[in-house]
Amino acid sequence: MTDSGTDAEIVTLSERAARRITEIVLSEDDTKILRIGVIGGGCSGFQYTFNLEKTTNDDDIVIVREGAMVAIDSESIRFLAGAEIDYVDELIGASFQIKNPNATAACGCGTSFSI
Repeated sequence: MTDSGTDAEIVTLSERAARRITEIVLSEDDTKILRIGVIGGGCSGFQYTFNLEKTTNDDDIVIVREGAMVAIDSESIRFLAGAEIDYVDELIGASFQIKNPNATAACGCGTSFSI
């Protein structure tokens, strides 16, 4: 596990995202971490996954901001290097969004991308 002072700096967490993660985990029993991953699939080739978990794994990169924790597995981190995790609340809905400089294309919903 890595903390916010080392390798985790390659992915950043916005203040809005940190606040929303804190709100979510406080409403869930025993959940402390938002896990973000990348899997094959979606309309653009890869898609982001978001899950609530109780613990981290030994090979996770962990980003901490204002008490909010995000875990990213060692396979997914290579697709997310330099990305910013944000939370937006717009007229069409509220969601976590990943601003990923590695993505060369993305689908309209923002959960699928290609490299």
